[in-house]
Amino acid sequence: MKKDNKSPRKKDSQLVLRLDKLERDAFVDLCRDLDTSAAREIRRFIRGFLKENAQD
Repeated sequence: MKKDNKSPRKKDSQLVLRLDKLERDAFVDLCRDLDTSAAREIRRFIRGFLKENAQD
């Protein structure tokens, strides 16, 4: 049986940010080249950042 690694939590919120178009395009292109998505990589960064900076 294949294990599903997806989070059971529903994604129900958005984060809007403004950045330079050239940076955005380079990021999206690189993600595509690495066979991932920009959203997936941003979520991965946020989770890692929260984990690294978690306070007890």
